[in-house]
Amino acid sequence: MNLVKIIKIAEGVLLTPNIDADIEISGGYGADLMSDVLAFSQPDSVLLTGLTNPQVVRTAQMAEFRAIIFIRGKQPQPETLLIAMQEGIPLISSPYGMFELSGRLHIAGLPSFESNGTD
Repeated sequence: MNLVKIIKIAEGVLLTPNIDADIEISGGYGADLMSDVLAFSQPDSVLLTGLTNPQVVRTAQMAEFRAIIFIRGKQPQPETLLIAMQEGIPLISSPYGMFELSGRLHIAGLPSFESNGTD
């Protein structure tokens, strides 16, 4: 699914306007524990999270995420925004909570890229 479509579904605001949002996203994953992101996510997905610190971008980069959506209208810390722009990772803010946004994206056809660790 194209990130531009995901932003529309999320009623999101692109926080990194100089980064191309016309990219393909293969799936979605939602978490606030970055250890879970590293252990159970899959590459080429969008990360939904309530965390806004720089570690979110570093973790997303290591796990090969294509974009990050901050839930509940959260805004990233200035350093987080700076790192994302340097690394070319789009950041989006959505007014929806994790459960609501996950459901909206799943209904629209974005598959879950969450592993339970038994795969």
